[in-house]
Amino acid sequence: MSSTPSTDLFRPLQEGDPAVVGGYRLAAVLGTGGMGKVYLSYTPGGRPIALKVIRSEFSEDPEFRRRFTQEVQAAQRVQGLYTAPVIDFDTEGDRPWLATAYVPGPSLAHAVAQHGGLPLRSVLLLAVGVAEALHVIHGAGIVHRDLKPANVLLASDGPRVIDFGIARAADATSLTGAGVSVGTPAFMAPEQASAGTVTPATDVFALGQIAAFAAIGSPAYGEGSSHAVLYRIVHEDPDLSGLPAELLPLVTRCLSRDPAARPSPAEVIELCHELSPVALRQGEDWLPQKVSGSITERLRLPEPAKTPPPRPAVAPTPTEVSSPNPAPGAVNPYAPTSFSTPAAPTQSAPGAPGPVPPPGRPMYPGPGHPTPAPGYPSHATPAPGFHTPPPGAHGAHAPWGFPPRPKPKRTGLIVAASVVGAIVVLGVIGSLLPDGGAKHKGSGTSSSSGRGGSGASAGGASDGGKPKADPKPVSYPGIDLTAGYELMLADSPPRPVEGEDLAYGNADLYFSVVNFLDEAKIGTANGKLVLLNNAQKGSLETCRAETRYTKTIALDQLSSGSEICVHSDAGHIAVATYRGKSGKDEPGSYVTVDLRIWRNAEEPKSD
Repeated sequence: MSSTPSTDLFRPLQEGDPAVVGGYRLAAVLGTGGMGKVYLSYTPGGRPIALKVIRSEFSEDPEFRRRFTQEVQAAQRVQGLYTAPVIDFDTEGDRPWLATAYVPGPSLAHAVAQHGGLPLRSVLLLAVGVAEALHVIHGAGIVHRDLKPANVLLASDGPRVIDFGIARAADATSLTGAGVSVGTPAFMAPEQASAGTVTPATDVFALGQIAAFAAIGSPAYGEGSSHAVLYRIVHEDPDLSGLPAELLPLVTRCLSRDPAARPSPAEVIELCHELSPVALRQGEDWLPQKVSGSITERLRLPEPAKTPPPRPAVAPTPTEVSSPNPAPGAVNPYAPTSFSTPAAPTQSAPGAPGPVPPPGRPMYPGPGHPTPAPGYPSHATPAPGFHTPPPGAHGAHAPWGFPPRPKPKRTGLIVAASVVGAIVVLGVIGSLLPDGGAKHKGSGTSSSSGRGGSGASAGGASDGGKPKADPKPVSYPGIDLTAGYELMLADSPPRPVEGEDLAYGNADLYFSVVNFLDEAKIGTANGKLVLLNNAQKGSLETCRAETRYTKTIALDQLSSGSEICVHSDAGHIAVATYRGKSGKDEPGSYVTVDLRIWRNAEEPKSD
């Protein structure tokens, strides 16, 4: 097979497509939908992302912008194994955009169109994964509203639900009265189609539709004009004649006209396990081989651009080169969300030029994203140089490059030479002073054993200017963290102590319980957490590379062996491996974790 990327999957940029959005150099077009256009781009570290630029018609609607901001902030709280995490966004620029992790897999719509229905085991694993995604999405206070085969991507390790929450931003804007409808008729629930009422049960109806579509190879309520399909959904029964008998109990309950009679996502998962003739375990064999080949195609990505975008016609002034702090910048980018636009075969997003950061600023996200509502990425301020600049900024360059600065005048060279000479003289004098003269500098190393101590960063320079080696990990197996208790990574060994105000205190890691483990969570008040997926191995390298963060993780998202990256504001990094929780009959509530800690593994967060 050729290693050349398919032009059908990665279409080249055309006239009218921006070269750069929010500091990301665009590489190809992934798809176009009712909400906008989706592009392939890369982080400076080479990780592919899907970047969705919203259509200008929506951008000009103030109510859309308000809702879009709310929904993107809510989407940041969604951290599930079956969703594509939000990486970055900007809701304030001329053309709002959002970026999520790129998922190398076809949409369910594309896979069924190309290869027909899926076998029973694949459909059950699909339903389990989508149900788990809905459980996390609903837990963040979001109703998807437009769950359909085009918004479910088939990755090698399970499905991924995308575009959650974006449909609400478009709903009830001025555009809904101008021929742009929100939602897809064939997968709407009766209450959504008739009265516009939307609840989490609406998404469960769509889940039943998706399961039937995946098994039969066509929509359960048939095809045709949107009005005809909506009439059948509201007034007629679905055609399930081609559905395997094993799936009938699941699909019929999900497609109940009464929202209260539909199962919850958790009940869907339980029902799938009961209906399956074999144990359901996600793995790389969950899809038929013919569908897996589509995943391989999507791994052959176009090469990221190695040259900066074209220079502006007018050279930047010195003020622009040393630009002031840009206005804070503010993703799920895939399939279309309107009646009138056909589903894109893969991730799709809106297309429109976004403002370009001013020259001279680095384009990689450091610690600091726009503040979300409690529960997901938790940085109070945007990282310098990672947002959309204020209107009127000139220049464009790749996230890893800088445009040439204006040539300085000779007078500047003279001044610079004088300064360098003075520094050299001072350096010579300093080297002649006795060692005691260094006492006025920030001497001494911080102990890593004190609570909250930071010490020197492993990523910094050691004596002599040589890079400091990564710290050695220290392991602490079998730590029982009781509800209401916290621990600090700097302590050796980390000892759980009772916390007074867990969510707003100084805990690097805590365990909180409400209502006997029904609302239990692991959290941090002094850093950030990342729940790794099954395909990731917990390590210092993995934790440093991850860009999706949260402050809390619900206990029902974890199973034995789940790994969590813990980043302490003091500069320590740990991998916490979840081993289980106490039983309901035990006198106390606790979780057991193994900790592997790299102390002073990164620069401490400044106050």
